[in-house]
Order: sequence, then structure tokens, then C-alpha cells
Amino acid sequence: MSAIRGEKKLGFFTRVLDQVGSGDRLRLALEQIVHAESFGFDSAWVAQHHFNPHEGGLPSPFVFLSHVAAHTSRIRLGTGIVTLPLENAVRVAEDAAVFDLLSNGRLELGVGSGGTPSAFATFGRNPADRSRDFAAGLRVLRQALAGEPLGRNRNRLSPPAPRLTEAIWQATFSPAGGTRAGRAGDGLLLSRTQQRSPRTPNLTLAEIQDPIVDAYLEALPAGVAPRISGARTVFVADDRRTALRFAEAGLRRAAAQFRAAGQIVLGDTLPELITEFDVHLGTPEEVTASLSADPILERATDLVFQVHSVDPPHEYILRSIELIATQVAPALGWAPALGSPAPALS
Repeated sequence: MSAIRGEKKLGFFTRVLDQVGSGDRLRLALEQIVHAESFGFDSAWVAQHHFNPHEGGLPSPFVFLSHVAAHTSRIRLGTGIVTLPLENAVRVAEDAAVFDLLSNGRLELGVGSGGTPSAFATFGRNPADRSRDFAAGLRVLRQALAGEPLGRNRNRLSPPAPRLTEAIWQATFSPAGGTRAGRAGDGLLLSRTQQRSPRTPNLTLAEIQDPIVDAYLEALPAGVAPRISGARTVFVADDRRTALRFAEAGLRRAAAQFRAAGQIVLGDTLPELITEFDVHLGTPEEVTASLSADPILERATDLVFQVHSVDPPHEYILRSIELIATQVAPALGWAPALGSPAPALS
């Protein structure tokens, strides 16, 4: 349960889910990341999702992030995650290598085994094999990035990308996954929410994730600095009434989508849904107090915030980014990097 000492990094995460058409979703996500950079955020992360526009609007993260890189200069750009069992690991390494060059070395390469089970069949994969396929894909990805010979013809990655061997992050929901990431010296990506077991429905998110962090730190090789990303749903507004108004719409929409997909959502009232979806919302003072009570964030090296599943309109996301950078994150131990001061609020 020990805390991680040192300065915190601040990240913005988007699943590209604004309630607009596909092209506008991409445009608004770009604007949000550019806005986050202007307020000193250290990183921006995008998720990869296939086929289901309610889960996420981005199947091709490297294509989108290349566009983002052309409109930004400093903010690090991460995949959170590439679903490795659905990909050719050598092609992932090639795309990552080219993108890292185009972005002047700003890629953070997050990978995981997740994904909607129905997507696996479309790719000719079996979701029951995802753990095995992830392990095999990660091994090949790491070999490619390290410049090791690949396949029968002993080809090597070109362009080379040895830096990326130290920019890999693994997403996991389990202590075993924490051990795997730690043993490899990779970063650890923790989710903004996790399903509870029917036997322990009242566990807090921190109680679920503490054993994952413990396993990661125990397995981390001596001398390797931990990289722990604590993702959380955060929506900061100028007043609580505004935050609750958008939470009512967003969380009820998310709950209906979960139930339609066969997942269990126990809550029905708005306070219950806020708890069940692990949401931190309200004024800067309220969100600061809520996040300060989360022991995972004390242990994290990277504080990564997203507005899902509240998903307020674009202008409120921009305002939330501003309030996080100027009021909430500084109270949690973050300071903008030198040379990237946050602009003054009007």
C-alpha cells in the first residue's frame, strides 16, 4: 500500500464518444487534446474499438494520433489500448515505429487483450484464446521493437524503434496481469472502472486495484522505475447542478447500453449510478476531495482523466479540462512541465 513518490504526470483520455457524427467525433477529440496540451497536460490517450460506436469511435489509433501529432508539439500521445490479439504484432510495431518518428518520439504504446467478444469472430479470432494470443503478440512486438530478427527470413524492423521497448504499457484487470507487466518492466494501465463480482458487489475500485498494484510493484525488477497510470472518470463543472444534469443523461444512457448488451447494472438512482460507474464529478473542490480519498491515485505516477460515461457536450469537456489543470490536478501533486504554462482563464 506504499505511495509512489515523485511528481505526478497528468493525462487526458478519450474514447472518441461525443454525441455527433463520426467525422465530428474525430474533430472534437482533436480539439480536446489540443486544449489539454495548451493547459499543460503531459499526455493524451485514445482507445481502440471496433464496430460498436457506443463503446468507442476509433478503430485506427495510429492514423488518428498521427493527425493529432501534426497539430501538437509537446504532449505525449498514447494508445490505451491497442487490442493486440486482433492485430498482427509486426504490423503494430511498424505503425508504432513510423508514428514515433513523425511525432518526434512522443508515443506511449499501451496494449491489452480486451475487446468486445463479438469483434473477435469478425477478425477470425476466438475470444477464449485472447490471453494466449496476447502473450504471443506481445512477445513478437517486443522482439520487433528491440531489433531482433523476425521469422524464417530473419528480417528486422525498419525503421528501427528501440526507444519503444521502454514505452510499452500493459492494461489489466487482475493481479496476474500486474505481475506480468511488472516482470517485463512495462507500465501498468489501470481502468477507470471494473465490474464487481456478484460475491463482492460493494468493493471500491481502489480495493479491487490495490492487489494489482501490489503485484506489479513486487514483480518490478530492481532499479526499474514504476509507471502506473490511474485512469478515472472525472467531470468538473463550475457548479454541481450542471455536473449532475449531464451525469443524469450520460450515465442513464450508458446503463441502458450495458443492459442491452447483457451486462448487469445494479443501480437505478443517479447516486447509485455515480457509485457503480466510479464517477468523480462536481465543482473543483468536490472533485479534489473525491479524488484525494482514492488511494490508487496516491500510488499512481500518472493521473489520467476521462469524461466517460458522463459524456457531456464538447464545450463542457473543454471547461472540465481547464478546471482539472488549474485547480484539481495541482491539489493532487501535479505541476505543468516547464515551458508549458496553462493559459489564463477568462
